[in-house]
Amino acid sequence: MRIVFMGTPDFAVPSLRALAAAHDVLLVLTRPDAVRGRGRKLVPSPVKAAALELGIEVLETTRITPEVLETITGLAPDLIAVAAFGCILPDSVLQVAPLGCVNVHASLLPRWRGAAPIQRAVLEGDERAGVSIMQVVHELDAGDYCRQASVEVGDKDCATVMAELAELGARELLEAIPTFADGTVEWTAQDEAQVTYAAKIDKAEMRLDPADTAARNVRRVRASLDAAPARLVVAGKGVRALAAHLADQGLAAGEVRVRKGRVVLGCVEGSLELDRVKPDGKREMEASAWAAGLRGDGLTWEMA
Repeated sequence: MRIVFMGTPDFAVPSLRALAAAHDVLLVLTRPDAVRGRGRKLVPSPVKAAALELGIEVLETTRITPEVLETITGLAPDLIAVAAFGCILPDSVLQVAPLGCVNVHASLLPRWRGAAPIQRAVLEGDERAGVSIMQVVHELDAGDYCRQASVEVGDKDCATVMAELAELGARELLEAIPTFADGTVEWTAQDEAQVTYAAKIDKAEMRLDPADTAARNVRRVRASLDAAPARLVVAGKGVRALAAHLADQGLAAGEVRVRKGRVVLGCVEGSLELDRVKPDGKREMEASAWAAGLRGDGLTWEMA
């Protein structure tokens, strides 16, 4: 099958690789190289890097211009497949391929339409997170879906759940494609009464707060990514929390207890223990190593 693929981050790479192994991927659209890392150098998107490795032509764009649309149309694809492209598709694109335009969306629709479905699932304590193979329509993530699959969230962090769902989405997309071709696909309409939206995560949401519950703070740590890290201030110094779990020690909200390499934080309800941290201006380290530098009694913590 002749396919045009659109995607940008790591989440989309397994879908691209799966398609390239089984079908004829004519073109990959992805967002332009971006400045990343401490070196502040231009770095290609993960999808671009994978496409070049696979020998597939790449078109970088932030939107579907008339010229981009002409290029896609000229290739006469049977199907357009999308996975976290990061660009709103105009209705004109949806009419190009006879088998339509489908999206690997990282949620169990109709829950978590929008930009940050996996992070929202982790942050809100969902038992399971999933993927949906859905039709792209004019309204955001409102199309019918034909396949869904899920994984247990448990105590996994966002990056782990994201990696699992990326592989799952690739599998489900590959399973769905033959049903598009032979007309056996069965679409399910979303229940509008059950819709929730996954707005982009704001940095302020990830700040740990002693006035909140320990469970909520642990979920913040697990849901955080580089763009919106889980941060706090301990003894007047900023630190990023990279891993944490609930603790059974009873502390007052804002209290810090450092004992035998363990760093426990008191919340308004419950306590959490830090497992891995990155103090401002220092390297990432285990909390036990960081604890060696925390001196004195009566330490406190607060929002960053």
